[in-house]
Amino acid sequence: MSEEPATTPEPIRAGALIGLAVCGVAAGAALGAITNAVNGRVSPEYFRFVLGWPDADDVGRVAIAVGVLQGLAFGAVLSLVFVTVVGVSSRARCPLRFSARYLAGVAAAALACWAVGGVLAIGLASFSPEFYRHAFWGVPEEPAAMLRYAWVGGSIWGLEFGGFAAVVLASILFAARWRSRGREPSERPSH
Repeated sequence: MSEEPATTPEPIRAGALIGLAVCGVAAGAALGAITNAVNGRVSPEYFRFVLGWPDADDVGRVAIAVGVLQGLAFGAVLSLVFVTVVGVSSRARCPLRFSARYLAGVAAAALACWAVGGVLAIGLASFSPEFYRHAFWGVPEEPAAMLRYAWVGGSIWGLEFGGFAAVVLASILFAARWRSRGREPSERPSH
């Protein structure tokens, strides 16, 4: 009978979890800046009304700053969730490269949901302008301005809800993938 060689488990990678958290917060800030850079140009009226900046000269620049701040907040909260799942599921042994792929997927999915949310809101405003004007505050009367306003509101909701859904899905997929690995990588036989 042959003995199995003794194996050592993967080391604890607290630095990888910290790096993942920093990357998650940075991704939130970057997404907020990028999407609000676009949205601030598409509908300055949205930001003037919703954020109460009727006299703002450079709405686009202020919208980017707001996007960064909101992205930092969302990024921090969602990163806390994802980093907790990664840390608990892997017993803090997951390499950053492995978990960062899931984080990149979250960012890409959130950005896609930003676009989908904008398109859906434009569709709703086009289908029933009266409903849209009554359901949301400050909607411009002019049709083109209303559609731009709808894009911004819908895309922001798409980014926020999409980011949340993407983190939940990535957390589930990560935990399942990590469990399916079976043994620690150092315990696997090499072929």
